[in-house]
Amino acid sequence: MNEFEDKTPADVDRIKQAIADDFDEELEMQMEDDRLDELVAEGMSGPAEETLDRKIYFRELFRLQHELVKLQDWVQYKQLKMLVIFEGRDSAGKGGAIKRVTQRLNPRTCRVVALPAPTNKERGQWYFQRFIQHLPSAGEMVLFDRSWYNRAGVERVMGFCTEAELEDFFQTVPDFERMLVRSGIVLVKYWFSITDEEQEFRFKMRIHDPLKQWKLSPMDLESRVHWEDYTRAKEEMFDRTHTEQAPWWVVQAVDKKRARLNMISHLLSTVDYGEVPKTEIELPPRVRHPDYLRRAVPPELYVPEKY
Repeated sequence: MNEFEDKTPADVDRIKQAIADDFDEELEMQMEDDRLDELVAEGMSGPAEETLDRKIYFRELFRLQHELVKLQDWVQYKQLKMLVIFEGRDSAGKGGAIKRVTQRLNPRTCRVVALPAPTNKERGQWYFQRFIQHLPSAGEMVLFDRSWYNRAGVERVMGFCTEAELEDFFQTVPDFERMLVRSGIVLVKYWFSITDEEQEFRFKMRIHDPLKQWKLSPMDLESRVHWEDYTRAKEEMFDRTHTEQAPWWVVQAVDKKRARLNMISHLLSTVDYGEVPKTEIELPPRVRHPDYLRRAVPPELYVPEKY
């Protein structure tokens, strides 16, 4: 019998509220994006791009996130190893896309890796060494928020590596990634692409928005000066690291909503996943003991209920 058949109207309302609470997490994140409109109303100007209708966006996002859960189940069931690399200019929307991918997944088997600048010890290691320890094990999905491609981008442009180190990187990457694929890793590489005008606009948003100012680092600001240098670096990176085994996929990211949906839809297409056989779950009855008496919690232990 369906567990919800004997529910009262109050029970149904409670279930609906629980579902709505789950969706509110995405709505809260979307409200963050909607602060754009407030800033524009205050006098900021920016690209006048027509964005995706909100109802369509949420409908498709929730549908795709449901498919992501099925994909994760399949990865665990088949003991696959999946590695997804997110690259792009500062403010291109990588972080927001990663949040939408992981939002409803099991964090025990889906990890996000965002490594800080290398330590002195790591600088003395083989360049790829610090990334290897974060590669997925069987049954895991790992998302790299930036990756070893830092060397082809920020390290190159800002002079943090030598020409010899850069050339060694380009010589090594194709073989390194082919080795990962041969080992059974499903490797997907995304580049989030935005225009010069859009990046300028997003940086100005962060400057004027106290909730987002923390996202602006001195390196981000410096990247505006070196826009053309980063473009040339990206073009050579594509030329030398786009291979049959590990191709690059470019996400048009000026419209964040479309970028997220397009990226997730494509990610789902990279694995031929299916339904995982599952045993029916039954909630066991609670065991009650007549001699058990629940003790009252001291009032001073409770968090003050201000709301």
